[in-house]
Amino acid sequence: MVVTRWVSRLFDDRYAWLRLTLLFLSGVGYLLLRPVAAEPYAPVDWAFAAAALALCPVGVRWPFPGALSAALVFALAGWFGQAEPIVPQVGATWAVLELTLRVPMRQVAVGTGALLVGYVADSLNELPWGLPKWLYGVATVVGVPLLLGLNIRAGRELARQAEQRVAVEARAARTDERAAIARELHDLVAHHVASMVLRVGVARHVLRDTDSRVGEVFDDLHASGKTALTDLRRLVAVLRNPALLADGSGYVPIEPGALPEALAETVDRAVKTGLTVEATIDPEVATLDTVRGLAVLRLTQEGLANVARHAGPAARARVCVRMRDGDVHWEVSDDGGEGGTDVGGRRDVDGGGSRRGPRRPEAWPAVVEAGHGLTGMRERVELLGGSLVAGPDGSGWRLRTVLPAGAGR
Repeated sequence: MVVTRWVSRLFDDRYAWLRLTLLFLSGVGYLLLRPVAAEPYAPVDWAFAAAALALCPVGVRWPFPGALSAALVFALAGWFGQAEPIVPQVGATWAVLELTLRVPMRQVAVGTGALLVGYVADSLNELPWGLPKWLYGVATVVGVPLLLGLNIRAGRELARQAEQRVAVEARAARTDERAAIARELHDLVAHHVASMVLRVGVARHVLRDTDSRVGEVFDDLHASGKTALTDLRRLVAVLRNPALLADGSGYVPIEPGALPEALAETVDRAVKTGLTVEATIDPEVATLDTVRGLAVLRLTQEGLANVARHAGPAARARVCVRMRDGDVHWEVSDDGGEGGTDVGGRRDVDGGGSRRGPRRPEAWPAVVEAGHGLTGMRERVELLGGSLVAGPDGSGWRLRTVLPAGAGR
């Protein structure tokens, strides 16, 4: 994985100028430092080598014309030159690699064909008696850059598709969370509208002998409330997902005063799965408005579910919900799944945390990179004016946020 990432960065399109600059410098170094006695260069060989080096900057801006020109220089150097055209050959081979990385496949095919023609022109005198050596040269000079470029290109495409898939799934998770919030809000509004309609109906019967104009107002309020209630029920029926209700994860309305009991029930449910949970629940959460109360409950449910899912059922978790100047300070943390010694699943209220042990490195990064529970939690918190902070905490992981006062109003 590290090698793949390093290769991908090395052949990034943004660094084409750096690669071709290094290619140019290596060519110059070869010409200056090569043993002269091995194979002396004639003026025509120097001309072809200089032309190959001059094409390096062209390949940065125009890879297709640069590759065709490099293949032409290679062919001419092999046909008319007197020495082995090392510099033109390396330049043409690298130009095909750049071509494969950066242009459409039709141009890649044309550039590869041009390089093959250049190699044939350079090694035609080896045929037919040197066919095995010639085929090996074709595989090395033409096949290697083509296969390397296609492999890097395929890796980029897979990475791009993975990023798109993660983005789509994250967007779907945010949409699902907003739909869940919409269902909850519609249920709450429907509950309160039904209560108002009932009270108006009672007032109509109790105050029958009042001014007729008051009766008309009551009648109008009652009719408007019933119409609104009917419309809300239709919307709730459309928004509600039966699958969510079937698996028990659907929205269950709670009164604000019942939030401490609902949180305690959530903790107890987590304890039954094997978690050891230390819970600190401020009794003042019973005074929360309904919207923030529902958010606290949902965050706690998802936070403990993430602990069980990623740190393991034997993990030790801590839940802390406190009220400060009307703001809700919420936090869920864990020890990483290996620091707890009590796996019997007990619940300690306002107790001390356990000693943290070593954490499995693969546990929580999956939540950060591809977890959609965290996406939904962040979406819910941001809609209420807060900011969800998630990150390592010793050998474990911690989620925390502050829901400001007035966010649910």
